[in-house]
Amino acid sequence: MSTLHTVNKSPFTNNALLSCIKHCKDGDAILLIEDGVYGALAASTIADTVSAALNNVALYVLDGDASARGIAADKVLSGAKSVGYDGFVDLVAEHDRTEAWL
Repeated sequence: MSTLHTVNKSPFTNNALLSCIKHCKDGDAILLIEDGVYGALAASTIADTVSAALNNVALYVLDGDASARGIAADKVLSGAKSVGYDGFVDLVAEHDRTEAWL
């Protein structure tokens, strides 16, 4: 049973993303939304931790939220996948449950 984890807070203002990563199981997915998209920045203090999680967990970034914050695709971690709102809906349908990290 897989879980889609959504993170909407910046990892530079709280620890929701890092806590989420610690609780993920193989096959889970993390979708970064709203200010959570800052967690996908390749040149950040948490980039190594997030990249290491990609061995077991899929990472998605909501492209509209990244664009709204001026985050270009070339600034995002390698291995993170960009999705639109239709992709968000697909992810919810593909996983057994969804958990929001606030």
